[in-house]
Amino acid sequence: MLEGLDGHAAAHEALLRALVPLLHAFYRRRMRGAEHEVDDLVQETLIAIHTRRSTYERDRAFTPWLYAIARYRLIDHMRRRKLTVPVEDVEAILVTEGFETAVSARMDVERLLSRLSSKQARAIRDTRLDGKSVAEAAADAGIGPSDVKVSVHRGLKALATRIRGE
Repeated sequence: MLEGLDGHAAAHEALLRALVPLLHAFYRRRMRGAEHEVDDLVQETLIAIHTRRSTYERDRAFTPWLYAIARYRLIDHMRRRKLTVPVEDVEAILVTEGFETAVSARMDVERLLSRLSSKQARAIRDTRLDGKSVAEAAADAGIGPSDVKVSVHRGLKALATRIRGE
């Protein structure tokens, strides 16, 4: 998003393409029985993201902004179609709301890891996110176990410094 705001058209296009599966999942869960309308909602949301990108505040997390737009698009869509949500489905909808939090956290972690060297990011991803042992991560990366440990340590230290500074 930030690169797109800085005028990098390819980055903006990549962002919009990456959002398609997230938005599909978001709307499919909420539009049971009206799945044929999901594609329209995704397109409307992508257009809204594109046209309202100037409202995004750079110092804030991206995913809450994204899902706020998606929710408003859904509300507008339901109002236009005079759709309602059965009371029985409200609890299920509320339970699935945790999905956005998980996606938001994952995107934020990926954004932070993208600021590290590829070696450090991979070591952290493998050992801390994917649950691999140091030996497994080292074998997969073709480096020694001590190199993985050092990469994780230095990467986490760099992330902590960046987070405190952001």
